[in-house]
Amino acid sequence: MSCIIKTELEIKKMRISGQLAAEVLEMIEKYVQPDMNTEDLNIICHDYIVNKKKAIPACLGYHGFPKSICVSINDVVCHGIPNKQQIFKEGDIVNIDIAVIKNQYYGDVSKMFFVGQVNTLSKRLCQVAQESLYLSLKLIRPGIPLYKIGKIIEKYVNKNNFSVVQEYCGHGIGRNFHEEPHVLHYYNKENSIILEKGMIFTIEPMINSGARQVRCMPDGWTIKTKDHSLSAQYEHTVLVTDYGCDILTWQKDEKISPKLINKK
Repeated sequence: MSCIIKTELEIKKMRISGQLAAEVLEMIEKYVQPDMNTEDLNIICHDYIVNKKKAIPACLGYHGFPKSICVSINDVVCHGIPNKQQIFKEGDIVNIDIAVIKNQYYGDVSKMFFVGQVNTLSKRLCQVAQESLYLSLKLIRPGIPLYKIGKIIEKYVNKNNFSVVQEYCGHGIGRNFHEEPHVLHYYNKENSIILEKGMIFTIEPMINSGARQVRCMPDGWTIKTKDHSLSAQYEHTVLVTDYGCDILTWQKDEKISPKLINKK
């Protein structure tokens, strides 16, 4: 397993793609309201990506996926398919996953949104999911083994009495949506590739309030928790730099800097 080291030109293009994907999440936030249906959300994002940003929604048609974004509500872990019948209600937690192609390069990002007022468990789950991602970002620098990312995420999540989904992972990204390496969100010593300056990959922990086991729905895409517990996910595309890492999909409301200086 290896990771493609990106050239300066590629990094420049990836910064554009990453920021574009982040801007879609910033744009869509005001629409995440009770009584909004997820297909309308999909249409708004599609229009913004294609017509405003002159880019391509990477999810649309990927292995047959029928929509431009993924919208995953409550017990949906990932790959939720937008549709007219799926309507947000007060108290829902929602992951919106955005992937775009601009100038042949991909950007990939997701975050959680609250629909109105949500309960304490929902808030805490989302907070821990985001904090576990942030903790892993603060580790990244050349010379560390990849497994440290999964180790710190799993340790933090378990300490908070939640669980980490193991069937889905982060991935290298560039001219392809999914490249090597697989970025696991749990500890596996064999995930031992050493990070180098110029690597770009996603980290996207999926955290369940109950057990980690998941099931796939008959549509072949939607993944839900097996025990119907809540699930939360945050995702960033990151660049390994000589001083630590840059968050290519950083958004304005982040509680972390877009450039992380991670000393030994």
